[in-house]
Amino acid sequence: MNKNGIGLVVLTMALVPSDTASGQSVTDVLTFLVTNQGVQTGSVDRDRAAAQATSVTISRALLADLATLPVATSSSGFLYRLNPELGTEERVTPSFGPFFVERALTAGREQMSLGVSFQQLHFTSLDGNNLRNGSLVTTANQFVDERAPFDVDQLTLNIDASVATLYGSLGVTDNLEVGFAAPMVSLILDGSRTNIYRGRTFTQATAHATTFGLADVVLRAKLNVYRREASGLAGAVDVRLPTGRQQNLLGAGSTAVKFSAIGSLERGRLSTHGNGGVSIGGLATEFDYGGALALAATGRLTVVGEVIGRWINMPGSVVPSSAPNPTLQGVETIRLVPGDSKLNIVSVVPGMKWNLSSTWVLAANVRIPLTNAGLTAPVTPFVGLDYELGR
Repeated sequence: MNKNGIGLVVLTMALVPSDTASGQSVTDVLTFLVTNQGVQTGSVDRDRAAAQATSVTISRALLADLATLPVATSSSGFLYRLNPELGTEERVTPSFGPFFVERALTAGREQMSLGVSFQQLHFTSLDGNNLRNGSLVTTANQFVDERAPFDVDQLTLNIDASVATLYGSLGVTDNLEVGFAAPMVSLILDGSRTNIYRGRTFTQATAHATTFGLADVVLRAKLNVYRREASGLAGAVDVRLPTGRQQNLLGAGSTAVKFSAIGSLERGRLSTHGNGGVSIGGLATEFDYGGALALAATGRLTVVGEVIGRWINMPGSVVPSSAPNPTLQGVETIRLVPGDSKLNIVSVVPGMKWNLSSTWVLAANVRIPLTNAGLTAPVTPFVGLDYELGR
């Protein structure tokens, strides 16, 4: 078939009315947008396999940011210990501690705190590919003697999420602390798929999905095994329960257990903290790490800088793959497929903690990605409010 004949077939298919999906689960909407296509590839089975794998990759990348989102440390901003000389309890450190990186010391016997935090995620890219301007090519046909595709399917995804988390901790003893974190997620997804043939644009599909609900709840226990003044070493176990709906990308679908090692070193107003952990079960095996530097600028203000990283053992990229079109002579078909690289996420978190009054502490920070792996939000603002009940 010559180029004119191919063009007639493609143009006829492009004029087919577009589809619309709404009122379905987030997973269903993603699958609908990725699998609905206008480019004629001549290989339905290969199209279906590639589209399904790409849909799963996007869904799991979104799960990594919602169902397994790092939650704020449940430890209180106030750490107390009994002073045997005075017979009263006193604060161990002037610092209010980090945001996501745990510190080794616990709150103290019978000390209890509660807090609530809010994060807003505005996803703009997938593995470095812009999601919002319609430039993400999912399928394309290109003549081998031409420099650009003549028939292209492009995907637009607008994904926004709001996460409100209730968290708290209780000092069982001076060395043992238990805590929890319960995130509530509101997720909105709007998407469209367009076919562009020789500069003419046709809408192939549009879809919308919203969901709101409880994500996976985290239960936490931390044991301080060594302490010297405000410095120390500790171990922690987190159990992430499958309380979120997996179909709406609010939960991983199975229980995950995380084992962490924690170290803190404090000298006067300056403290450093380091964490390393491994998670098994849940979404996938994960290794995470973090470091924090906290400066008690005044008795009521702590300035914090953190670096947090996650390596998740699952595909974290999408790449184009080319193959000869079996029905169109001289045409290469380009499909978007999952890459081989694993999901590696590194972020920097600057911010501050301010003692508003008495036992209230306000936390504010921004999380800025240093890598473009998976779904990426350029800046994620965080606001939290802690209240110490034990004083």
